[in-house]
Amino acid sequence: MVLLTTKTMQRTAVFVTFGGLVTSLITTFLPLWKTMNSDLNEVENWYSGLWHMCLYTEEVGVQCKAYDSLLGLPLDLQIARVLMLVSVCIGGLALLVSLPGLNGVHMCSDQPGKRRRLLILGGVLSWVSGLTTLAPVSIVAYTTVVEFWDAGFPDVMPRWEYGEAMFSGWFGGLALIIGGTLFFVAVCMADTHTHTVTNSSHATHRTQHYRKTEVL
Repeated sequence: MVLLTTKTMQRTAVFVTFGGLVTSLITTFLPLWKTMNSDLNEVENWYSGLWHMCLYTEEVGVQCKAYDSLLGLPLDLQIARVLMLVSVCIGGLALLVSLPGLNGVHMCSDQPGKRRRLLILGGVLSWVSGLTTLAPVSIVAYTTVVEFWDAGFPDVMPRWEYGEAMFSGWFGGLALIIGGTLFFVAVCMADTHTHTVTNSSHATHRTQHYRKTEVL
């Protein structure tokens, strides 16, 4: 019994892509892209995201406030906003496009060529979605490192560090790329199976023809 079939690979690709999409969506709205705490005031922790700035204190808890102006944001956060939204939209489109091409789905069941093209398109879109997730997270990570090690800042001044959303963004982007790759693997497995079945059919036909010739 073969467990790794084309249908199983397709379902795995959908599951991994969906997981990456959900992770990227959560990352987009998490106010945990950057964290900052000060040695001078250890009871306060600052958190920065793409949409909100939050302050945590032991007395009050978490208080968040949306940014007043988009143009007032640093350039890396402006770019990250746009790319993360694009990534989520493309990731959702990748799932919608690939679903009709799955084995067991009745849509396009009599058009194997079209199903194949839909799966390839879904894999490409998943790749693009993963890259547009990894790019903004990496850009924000780079600017955070540059600002952290900036010699022009006084040592006593608190500095931004990586937040949890950075790591979830990297995970979501990699999951989307892996999901797209699995779509390509599923297409290759289907092509190999079709080629094997075709060759087997031709071999059977030649054998039957040979036996008929012997009888004659």
